Amino acid sequence: MPVETDTNGRLYLSAELRQQYGEKFHVVTHADRIELIPIAEDPLQFVRNAAGSTFEGTSVDQLREEARKQATADAEARFGHDKRAAEDVDTSDNI
Repeated sequence: MPVETDTNGRLYLSAELRQQYGEKFHVVTHADRIELIPIAEDPLQFVRNAAGSTFEGTSVDQLREEARKQATADAEARFGHDKRAAEDVDTSDNI
């Protein structure tokens, strides 16, 4: 469905699209296009609905601790990768 901007650069979406997707959007720019990503009226409720019962019975403190452990493991894995890459570089003056 083609949509044009007005002289002020505004886009107008049909009532049907606004009813289906809402009134607020993130604008995501790409090299060859833009995307409008709907923003839920209650983003936290949207996340709760999307996650379902995945985190049921898990406290916020437990989630934070798991996230910290995972971030630490990711950082250590990346550091180990960088360290190995640096060791692979020939630093001798043999030319």
